[in-house]
Amino acid sequence: MSLIKDIYSPSFYDRFANTMAVVIPSFDKKNFIEKIFTDEFKTLEWKERMKHTTRVFYTFLPENYPQAINIIEKIIDQLRADNFGEDGLAFVFLADYIESYGLDDFETSVKALEIVTRFISCEFAVRPFIIKYGNRMIDQMVVWSKHKNHKVRRFACEGSRPRLPWAMAIPALKKDPKPLIPLLENLKADPSEFVRRSVANNINDIAKDHPDIVIALAERWKGISRETDAIIKHGSRTLLKQGHTEILKHYGLVSEQIAVADLTILTPEVKIGDSLGFTFNLENQGETPQTVRLEYGIYYRKAKGHLARKVFKISEKTYLPGETIKIHRKQSFRIITTKVFYIGQHELSVIVNGEEKGKNTFEVLEG
Repeated sequence: MSLIKDIYSPSFYDRFANTMAVVIPSFDKKNFIEKIFTDEFKTLEWKERMKHTTRVFYTFLPENYPQAINIIEKIIDQLRADNFGEDGLAFVFLADYIESYGLDDFETSVKALEIVTRFISCEFAVRPFIIKYGNRMIDQMVVWSKHKNHKVRRFACEGSRPRLPWAMAIPALKKDPKPLIPLLENLKADPSEFVRRSVANNINDIAKDHPDIVIALAERWKGISRETDAIIKHGSRTLLKQGHTEILKHYGLVSEQIAVADLTILTPEVKIGDSLGFTFNLENQGETPQTVRLEYGIYYRKAKGHLARKVFKISEKTYLPGETIKIHRKQSFRIITTKVFYIGQHELSVIVNGEEKGKNTFEVLEG
């Protein structure tokens, strides 16, 4: 199985060097390849190879940063002409170049980010600029949120997420995300699903620190369009999983008339590598139809012996008065690289519209 670092292959560099040679007549391809494939190259992981590529790339561009950006723009045009393909992860070093060498030149870097992100997303590269320039950079991203190109609009939203995964956090936006609201307002009805999903992710980031802001957005955006309703619903997913009272009320998710009965653990002893099986009955005891967000929680035993709940969604649907349904589910305890299981007592709960309606225990054993 190929590894992500292997995108930086001899064939990639050979082809990229050919493009460089078209744009820069004095380009020395042999020297470029030799500088890339140092004795240490094979030991480098993906990000290290990317950074190494940035540094080597730098040595073949003018020292003058605006001149170098002009060359990069021409390289991107030539890559397109050569049918190299856009959005290839290997080209993230073009964004990294701006982050690494352009932080002190705001005006040139703003133009560069707008150009490069249409070829390879600059959502990671822009974050040091937000940290350094604050609202000046955010104001520019608000402008980009009205850009004719959907990749630039999506970049404006994704790059400004307070908690973008795998990227540096932006403490100022975690503390006060209000400068992002004009940007989100501009994109709430964007025609691109690619952009709208980013809006939802940005909102979900905000919800983790400022649920009140997200609830206010939900109220203000309600009913604008089916797409906007979907954005706020997806952006509220963390609050819904947490059973946040106000967001549950917003969606009419109440639990008083919904009963859970006969919660049964089918596998009271689960070996690591096997699956937990369980079943229960759900009934709408009310006199009106009721929307039910049905979830279950696994209270996993952690290394220090305490239990920590993780919530899994089963369904969200409307139940008619008197309707009863029997639910069967399995939860895997198969070992994966991102999950460690600990032996001992665990707990299972059934969650109806954010409220736990039943709980039972089971044992996890060595596989």
